[in-house]
Amino acid sequence: MSLHEQGFGQSVNIAAQDSEIAYAKINLALHVRARRDDGYHDLESLFAFAEDGDRLDGHVTDDGRITLQVSGPFAASLDPGEGNLVMKAAKALQARLGESRGAALHLAKKLPLASGIGGGSADAAAALRLLVRLWDAKVAPSALEDMALAIGSDVPACLDSRTRLVRGRGEKLEDREVPGLAGLPLLLVNPGVALSTGRVFAGWDGVDRGPLGADDLARLCEEGRNDLEAAAMAVAPAICDVLDALSRWDGRRLSRMSGSGATCFALFDTGEQRQAAASGLRIDHPGWWIMETRIRTA
Repeated sequence: MSLHEQGFGQSVNIAAQDSEIAYAKINLALHVRARRDDGYHDLESLFAFAEDGDRLDGHVTDDGRITLQVSGPFAASLDPGEGNLVMKAAKALQARLGESRGAALHLAKKLPLASGIGGGSADAAAALRLLVRLWDAKVAPSALEDMALAIGSDVPACLDSRTRLVRGRGEKLEDREVPGLAGLPLLLVNPGVALSTGRVFAGWDGVDRGPLGADDLARLCEEGRNDLEAAAMAVAPAICDVLDALSRWDGRRLSRMSGSGATCFALFDTGEQRQAAASGLRIDHPGWWIMETRIRTA
């Protein structure tokens, strides 16, 4: 389908069209170390990304306006106005650059909202990447990361969407290669529950259970954890059902809740084992959102 057919208008500069995938973010482990005086929490988390996610299309306009249309299975619950993180990212970049041109953007929202897989953050990061290209912008990576952090804690890591150890509130990023991780079959499952990140963090018990060892897959599976699982389960008991269901399938290496929930994930040895699990879960739980994908190789 062309951009014109999607409702982008009559006048489109074909050379200035482009698109980005907003890759779903997975917290393979999430260790909460302390509450900070600024209201945030000190975290240690290993971020990995799926090969799939939302899709952001756009083209340059000459009127200076930035517009956003949203479609897809989760569009109805998403406000495309000034509060949308895509709009915030686009306007922040436009102001930083002093860019006189605008952009017409279209977001195909495939990931559930408030689900612990960085949907809004990934969308904002995709908007920054897309508009840097569309506007042929010259902006230092460090400046782009600072802008991303002002939009949201997870946005800087989503900019490059590669496996990283993330510390602090999201501002300390360290590339981390975990042998055997890239390309692993990945299953994402959400029981149809949206969770407030603030509410889940408020329910954290305050216990520091130790640092994250994030350079070995076996150690990550055995010793890693998500310190927000208990708080999230207290709000959404269906998370327990998802994790229990994922644990029953052959070939599962790891299953855990991502972020502040309620989406959970499982890593499998083979694509066939992942497909079998997905098929069985769709039969047993037709109301759950399920995505079959793989860990992205960046």
